[in-house]
Amino acid sequence: MIVSTPGRICLFGEHQDYLGLPVIAAAISKRIQIEGDFNDTKTIHFALPDVGMEESFELHYPLAYTKERDYFKSVLNVLHRKGHRLERGLELSVSGNIPINSGTSSSSALLVSWVNFLNEIYGLGYSQKQVGEITYEAEVLEFSEPGGMMDQYSTAVGNVIYLASVPEIHIETYARELGTFVLGDSMEPKDTLGILSHVKFGMLGGMKKIQAKYLEFDLATEMNPERYRDLLTEDEWVLLQSNVSDRDLLLEAKAMFEGKNSWSDEKLGSLLNEHQVNLRDHKRISTPKINRMIEAALEAGALGAKINGSGGGGCMFAYAPKDPEKVVAAIEKEGGKAYIITVDKGTTKIR
Repeated sequence: MIVSTPGRICLFGEHQDYLGLPVIAAAISKRIQIEGDFNDTKTIHFALPDVGMEESFELHYPLAYTKERDYFKSVLNVLHRKGHRLERGLELSVSGNIPINSGTSSSSALLVSWVNFLNEIYGLGYSQKQVGEITYEAEVLEFSEPGGMMDQYSTAVGNVIYLASVPEIHIETYARELGTFVLGDSMEPKDTLGILSHVKFGMLGGMKKIQAKYLEFDLATEMNPERYRDLLTEDEWVLLQSNVSDRDLLLEAKAMFEGKNSWSDEKLGSLLNEHQVNLRDHKRISTPKINRMIEAALEAGALGAKINGSGGGGCMFAYAPKDPEKVVAAIEKEGGKAYIITVDKGTTKIR
């Protein structure tokens, strides 16, 4: 059996999901796959030739975690607690072309593939959305990680999705045909912890100050942030303004995806550019190299471009429905590695 899962880009909502705000994400035509079959043992064996690694363990529940983020085992433990008897050994091989550690969700795509492989080979009957839910349990909740749920749901469900997690999980899928994108890998490793210490904990600290005085404060509906100015440090104030702005940019894009506002490729590009200004200048998650790659992409004809993922390195992407090859050349001239991509389907069994 072979199961394949896409990576993803975040169109709108970077650094918003952990604040209780929605995101719009798109699965992309860079994928990871697991191929394998049952063996005659009780051993799970993974070969990961792309990263020069192997992993093996015996099936004795509950599986003891022997390393940080022991995800292959955590998936099996979560499914076992749901009442599934997964007791046959498997021989598995992992391969893919999603850039690693670049903000395109290669790790979540791998785990979604693993969940869906077990779902298919054992005939568990889970939907794509449920595969995303189980992956979120195994990747985030099982290890008390601080992450949101965009990666797991967007790679599992596929296409373009709107994901809200408050007051409950709500997903909408958009069928609109989009043009080509260009993904640009800066080849710079992400500084996720450094970025989160400023962007996430800075904003959460500011919100705590506001809520101590204004119990009714709700970032999702706040229309007059100016009244909180005196409660915040300058950094907290800048973050609050940028989060309100990014929230409104997402809502404008959502209305366009839903057909409530007329569609325009140019307007989509403009919204992406406005989002990037907030991410670059106010949340300060971009890097000089990624900024140069973005400027080069726009000068080469892209309609819009922004950094992708938590920031401090990793990837950017450009919306380039015309002449994407020129955008590729421009990004690579700035030292990035570029790929033409399209919006793609979610996790699926190939055979």
